[in-house]
Amino acid sequence: MQKQKVIMITGASKGLGKALALHLAAKDHKLAICARNEKELKQVENEIHRRGAKVVAAVADVSNKKDVERFVSITENTFGKIDVLINNASVFGPGPTYLADYPDEAFEDVILSNITNPFYMTKRVLPGMLARQRGTIISITSEVGITGYAEWGAYSVSKYALEGLAAVWADELKGTGVQIVLVDPGEMDTIMHKIAVPDCNYSLSSPEQIARTLESVVLDETMSLNGKRFEAQDLIEEGPHDD
Repeated sequence: MQKQKVIMITGASKGLGKALALHLAAKDHKLAICARNEKELKQVENEIHRRGAKVVAAVADVSNKKDVERFVSITENTFGKIDVLINNASVFGPGPTYLADYPDEAFEDVILSNITNPFYMTKRVLPGMLARQRGTIISITSEVGITGYAEWGAYSVSKYALEGLAAVWADELKGTGVQIVLVDPGEMDTIMHKIAVPDCNYSLSSPEQIARTLESVVLDETMSLNGKRFEAQDLIEEGPHDD
């Protein structure tokens, strides 16, 4: 039987974050979820309760340090620890736009949101994980974080930065028992994908399919994943422990 864990997910009101929360709730793990949209977050919270799992839900913008502190403190006070953090929250910004035409304020907002939030969240949960010498921090990345594509703008730039952020954390945390992992879920049928690729004419994975695929990484107990980057398709075909 799988050991019950306390799993924290940012951006959990829709898309992959919501799918992960509901899938893990069905496995009887304890959830801490946040999002900026109160109505959508409440709907996910209610669904988690219907599945019989315990949950902390907080309206929060995790690119804001005060919101991060409040969210993590409430979770630690309620559950006593955090086993897994999934840095899922991100924003795309304007639809397909060349960098030369990219609005300055939008560029700054996407970079600030997508880089500061995993930095703040990781930094805040680390003390507890280091004290227990155990923990997993997963950041959701993208193919556009390793290959630049025209018109993906600040979102692509922010994912490049996220990949670097994770690499530095992983190197600094070697031997501590805390593992830093990157996961690229691939293209999914989400609102964000509709903004990024408005004329998409090919089939996409559902967030629910990807959530099931990521379960093995989220619940891994081997402490052998630090610094690794996985693509969802590789996990489907080979499993998370294969090179």
